Amino acid sequence: MFNRFQTLRLVDLMFIAAMAGLTVFQAVQPAAAQQRVERKSFLQLLFGGNESTKQAPAQSKQAQPGRTSRVAKPARRASIAPAPEQTVEKLENARKILVIGDFLADRTADGLDTAFTQAPGVVIVDRSNGSSGLVRDDYYDWPGQARGLVEEVQPSIIIVQLGSNDRQQLVVNGERETVRSVNWLAEYKRRVQHFISALQGRQIPLLWIGLPAFKSPSMTTDMVALNGIYRDQIEKAGGEFIDIWDGFVDEEGKFIFTGSDINGQQVRLRGSDGINVTKAGRRKIAFYAEKSIRRLLGDAATGGVSAIDAKNFPEIFMPPAPGENATVIRTLPVAMTDPDLDGGSALLGEMPATAGLIRSPRDRLVIDGVLPEPPEGRADNFTWPHVTR
Repeated sequence: MFNRFQTLRLVDLMFIAAMAGLTVFQAVQPAAAQQRVERKSFLQLLFGGNESTKQAPAQSKQAQPGRTSRVAKPARRASIAPAPEQTVEKLENARKILVIGDFLADRTADGLDTAFTQAPGVVIVDRSNGSSGLVRDDYYDWPGQARGLVEEVQPSIIIVQLGSNDRQQLVVNGERETVRSVNWLAEYKRRVQHFISALQGRQIPLLWIGLPAFKSPSMTTDMVALNGIYRDQIEKAGGEFIDIWDGFVDEEGKFIFTGSDINGQQVRLRGSDGINVTKAGRRKIAFYAEKSIRRLLGDAATGGVSAIDAKNFPEIFMPPAPGENATVIRTLPVAMTDPDLDGGSALLGEMPATAGLIRSPRDRLVIDGVLPEPPEGRADNFTWPHVTR
């Protein structure tokens, strides 16, 4: 049995031996790992090992992280923003185009402003009211406001686009009438006539732009009926109806969000709600009216005009509305079986008589099928040359 002192001494000796063995193991293990030599094959023992080739890959691997590519990356091209159009200063006596109506008229005025931004002789005056219409005259009375607007602006052309907010009940003789009922249509037509009469006080050319299709099928159906009223009444008053319907529907007449712009490119025309129009849609509506405006204004609507003289640019002529005494030339209906419809009573196989006894080269080619003789010496002249003896 060991006493206490011997036991403690034995424990100390065992601890010192363990620490010494651990130190020797740590010192030998790296050395053994570094001095590890792979076994050589028979060919390596016979012809000698290729130590340089073994170390080359290791050196190349260590050199790879420091290598830099000699191929220059293409510099990132800076995006070039399109140059903004220069603002053209309008002439003091420029022709004014008054645009009135609801929220669609406001969008149309924006498109017209873009269309004539480079025309010094044209100014677009927007007097639209987004929530207005002809039904709620208690909110905004267009016939009552029309004369004052015309006197204030003194326009050369008036453009109207109205009706998108008029799908509401009308009070007729104290009774509420639903949209497009017989009494509703009669009262609405009367209000359109009253509004047009208020705009015609000074014999100014009047253009009424129709309504486009909308996402709602029921709303689209109502717009078709309203466009029929506008067309009928404005043409009776001597104005012009501008139909934009085909520009906002597909080939089957259905509403579209995306369609062709004025350049034929596919763009977004309508907003996500199916009611509002985008910037491209506004420009497209203005494009329909632009042709009539340029026809009425003449050279004043072109770019680069430095001055507008009364001699060079006379006042716009407004054709009078056809009255009861207007001469109307009517054409009698023609029956499809009328022999004069196709130019006479001659049979289809009958050939026209020749003007003379001698046929022209054309007659010989068309009637007889005979080609004219080619000139002598030309490549297609295959006749034998004449030999003189």
